[in-house]
Amino acid sequence: MIDKRASGVLLHVISLPSKYGIGDLGPEAYRFADFLVQAKQSHWQVLPLTPPMPRPPYSPYNGLSAFAGNTLLISPELLHRQDLLTRKDIQDKPALSAVRVDYPSVISYKTKLLDIAFARFKVMSKRADFELFCLKNKDWLDTFATFVVLRRYFQSRSWCVWPEKLRDGKQDALKSVKLQLRDAIDKEKFLQYLFFKQWFSLKYYCNERGIQIIGDIPFYVSYDSADVWAHPEFFKLTGTKKARAVAGVPPDYFSRTGQLWGNPIYDWKSLSKTGYRWWIQRIRHNLTLFDVVRLDHFRAFVAYWQVPAGSKTAKGGKWVKGPGEKFFNRLLKHFPSRCFIAEDLGSITEDVRAIIEKFQLHSMKVLQFAFDGDSAANPHCLDNHVKNCVVYTGTHDNNTVRGWFQKEAKPKQKKRLFEYLGRKVPVSQVSWRMIALASSSVGELAIIPMQDILGLGRHGRMNRPATVKGNWCWRLRRGQVRAPIVRKLARLTQAYGRA
Repeated sequence: MIDKRASGVLLHVISLPSKYGIGDLGPEAYRFADFLVQAKQSHWQVLPLTPPMPRPPYSPYNGLSAFAGNTLLISPELLHRQDLLTRKDIQDKPALSAVRVDYPSVISYKTKLLDIAFARFKVMSKRADFELFCLKNKDWLDTFATFVVLRRYFQSRSWCVWPEKLRDGKQDALKSVKLQLRDAIDKEKFLQYLFFKQWFSLKYYCNERGIQIIGDIPFYVSYDSADVWAHPEFFKLTGTKKARAVAGVPPDYFSRTGQLWGNPIYDWKSLSKTGYRWWIQRIRHNLTLFDVVRLDHFRAFVAYWQVPAGSKTAKGGKWVKGPGEKFFNRLLKHFPSRCFIAEDLGSITEDVRAIIEKFQLHSMKVLQFAFDGDSAANPHCLDNHVKNCVVYTGTHDNNTVRGWFQKEAKPKQKKRLFEYLGRKVPVSQVSWRMIALASSSVGELAIIPMQDILGLGRHGRMNRPATVKGNWCWRLRRGQVRAPIVRKLARLTQAYGRA
């Protein structure tokens, strides 16, 4: 839980250094945890760890499951230590970029490795740990593994066009399929076992060293996911299981036509009849993976932007009331409020703020937004921060601080920034000056993207909302974090009482 003045770093696992084309849960993840300790940081924030759709843009916010793990993050090095891969297996690889994630190449390479690991596992006698994992996670694992195998069997066609009995999850049809495709289904379960085994080992290492991990729960799930296939009654679908309406946001800072995400809309009336069981299970699952979770697109719990299915942009949508207080009254009977960060960015109304305050959730403040408009009315302005908030220089959806200053900040914004700093500063110093401002905030927790600690420009950006190309690819290079940076971050953290 967030229970003291502290600070941390935002870096997604895919962005860690690695020889295998994508960051993973292996040795470099442990080295990053060591860096956090040396730099006096106590939090590591990651993006969703769920498996992205295996096609562009590979967004972690649009996954195949709300419960499963992203098996691309499984470490070949750790599999070698378990004798599931040989040194030759992991060295026999294509040329893979060390600075960007090339998803098609990584998917091809890692699929071959994981196939080899599964083949070796099948002839091993020690299976009790795997079988216990399958038993403990049966509620979601059986459905997910079956869904992934069927999706592959039907050549990635959407589940709504599968044969009707399979589309509707009829037990007689599923029983036959599970017998026919048993080996493939077992492999998917095994890959999830590997992911969670590696993840919990890393989490234990972090927690033992005083590092809490902050996870991220996307508000929506993908239409083409195991969750919608298994629980169509919880979504606004037609009689043939197609979406009646889809999610997005109206025109905003990031897009003049809004953002059309395309996710199916929840049927909150149906969910409420179960006591929001699916959501409670989802959050409980995430709070075993993480110490704190960020509730993405928080305002949709109060009101969400609903767009008719088939629309080409999000402009024609409308606001629809969400579950609001009723949901949080139920949720917080199970979990303490200090486990949650409410992502309250964008078009935030008083009723959203009222719920955050009533339930004592941590809100978010982003300093790149702090120098717009009337300072007295701007919640991101440093003077308006409150203790119960998490302060960021920027998020995964923002440019880096340096990129923002060079390419996006207007003269008035730069002028206000310099007024806060007391003088003009060169572009080379802007990132660290903003880090100092975030650290000086009264907000209980300050989180800094790794790109800002490195002072990177726009090429270090993680995501550009409303675009599909070039996102979710940035990676940290081995040796890029040098000793002077570690010492500088540690000194600053101590100076502002966050160590």
